[in-house]
Amino acid sequence: MKIIVPMAGMGKRMRPHTLTVPKPLIPIVGKPIVQRLVESIGAMSGASIDEVAFIIHPSFGAAVEKQLIALAEKLGAKGSIYYQTEALGTAHAILCAAPSLEGNVTVAFADTLFKADFTVDTENDGAIWVKRVADPSAFGVIKTDADGHITEFVEKPTTFVSDMAIIGIYYFKDGAYLKKELQFLLDNDIKDKGEYQLTNALENMKNQGRKLVAAPVVEWLDCGNKDVTVDTNSRMLELIEGEELVSPTARIENSIVIPPCYIGDNVVLKNSVIGPHVSIGNNTEVSKSVISRSIIQTGSYIQHKVIHNSMIGNSVELRGQAEDLSIGDYTVTK
Repeated sequence: MKIIVPMAGMGKRMRPHTLTVPKPLIPIVGKPIVQRLVESIGAMSGASIDEVAFIIHPSFGAAVEKQLIALAEKLGAKGSIYYQTEALGTAHAILCAAPSLEGNVTVAFADTLFKADFTVDTENDGAIWVKRVADPSAFGVIKTDADGHITEFVEKPTTFVSDMAIIGIYYFKDGAYLKKELQFLLDNDIKDKGEYQLTNALENMKNQGRKLVAAPVVEWLDCGNKDVTVDTNSRMLELIEGEELVSPTARIENSIVIPPCYIGDNVVLKNSVIGPHVSIGNNTEVSKSVISRSIIQTGSYIQHKVIHNSMIGNSVELRGQAEDLSIGDYTVTK
C-alpha cells in the first residue's frame, strides 16, 4: 500500500508556531503530527507500506524533506517528496503526487489524527472515513444508502444535506483510476468554490459505478488551530499504549508529575507541578512553575510561570517573577 500525504498548506490558523515549522511537524506527545498519522495508518491497516509520498510547499526546505524521508524509511517504506506551489484545492494537491498514484492508495491529509477500524473490504473500490458533526457546513459531507454505499458528495453545504463529515482519510483500490479522475477535473477546469475538489472526483467515480463506502471513526482528533491541537495532545496522552511517556533521561527534582504526561529526553523539572495532559519536548527545563494541559516544545526554559491550555515553541525563554506578598481579606487579584 502507498500513503499519499498532502501537507503543503502554510498553517495560517496555527501561527506563530507555523512561521518556523510546518504544521504537520508540530509535536503531539513528542512526535510530529504527520508521523503519528502515518504510523497509525500502518498499525490500523496491518498492510505493508511500500511508499509514503509527501506533498509539501517548496519553502519547507531541505531539512524538512530529509526529516520526512527518514520518517518513511523508519516504517520500512520509500519516501517521496512532491511540491504544490499554489493552493488550488484538494484534488490538485493529490495530483501533485501523480507518479505515486498506482495500486492500493491511502490518502491522508496531515491535519488530523484518528482511531478507526481500518479493515477495508476489497470488494469495494474505495472507502472514506467519516464522523458525525454538529456543524457540517465547514466540511465535505456524504449521504449513504442502506448498505453503506455513498450516494452523494457535497463540499461544505450551505443548507443541510448530511451530518456525516469527511475527516480527510481515504482508501482507493486503484490509484491509477483516481489519478485519471483528478486529471479530468483539471483538464476541464471543473471547480467548486474556486478550487479543484476531491469530492468532485469522488462524485464522478460514483456516477461511473465505482462502489465507495463510508467507514466510521472511533476518534477524530483535529490539529487545525492551537486550541484543538492542545485538545488532541490531551486525548492522545489518554489513548496511547505501548510508548514510554517519561524518558529515563529526564531529571525530576522536588517536582510532581500528574499523569498522563509526556516528558522528553534530558528534560529537567525543578520545584514544579506538571500535568495532567502536558507534553514537554527534549532538552527543556521547567523551574518553580505549574503547567497543565499544554504542549511545550524542545530546548525551552520556563521559570516562575503558571501555564494552562497553551502551546510554547522551540528555544523559548519564559520567565515570570517571584513575589513576596502580604494580601489581606476579601482581595481579588487577576
